[in-house]
Amino acid sequence: MPSAANIKSISYLKSHAAQISEDLEMNGTPFFITQNGEASMVIESVKSFQEKEALIAALKIIALGEKDRLQGQGISVADSRAQLAAARQRRK
Repeated sequence: MPSAANIKSISYLKSHAAQISEDLEMNGTPFFITQNGEASMVIESVKSFQEKEALIAALKIIALGEKDRLQGQGISVADSRAQLAAARQRRK
């Protein structure tokens, strides 16, 4: 839930963009921007955005793996370890 301090109007955004940018860099807490009293957008730091995107990508990979597992696809842990050991031996 956003704190009241981070809910700003679009007119505030227009006149204080540099300050918002500095605040994002310092504490990373996103700003919720309103237009005509309604939530309109969220502004977050690039670092937060990139971390969120990386997390989403990892969760998608996990979900795909779980889907494959439930469909009976994939290999056992023992087979996987054997494949890894064989690959390491080939590199030597």
